[in-house]
Amino acid sequence: MNLADALDLAYEKKLDLVMVSPNPEMPVCKIMNYGKYKFEQAKKEKEARKKQKTFELKEIRITPNIEQHDFEFKAKNARKFIEDGNKVKITLKFRGREMNYIKLGEEVLKNFIEELSDISIPEKKPILEGRNMFIILAKKADK
Repeated sequence: MNLADALDLAYEKKLDLVMVSPNPEMPVCKIMNYGKYKFEQAKKEKEARKKQKTFELKEIRITPNIEQHDFEFKAKNARKFIEDGNKVKITLKFRGREMNYIKLGEEVLKNFIEELSDISIPEKKPILEGRNMFIILAKKADK
């Protein structure tokens, strides 16, 4: 069918002529209500986004000489964040001469990993960036 006839047919039916395949030798067109089609596409995309799992990256800041009670409190908060499905970034900040005791900081982060090992796994080993050392804990995959 030539273009003029197709446009006339679409106009008679009060619909749109939409090009489905812009192949140069043989283009394929379809007569449809384009507004309704776009609306349904948007609706499908919205539904797909609803079903998508999202997570936040929660951050907990600590120092190398953290007291036991503070450690337990921060670990309890981290556990709550992980159970909610979020990832947790534990940042250990070195101040002043604490940079001489990097091993102490690694021990604190390892204690966090051990404390939360039943529900989480570390994504990377502890990383030192400037005066901060951090790890990211993610929820264990359900089997």
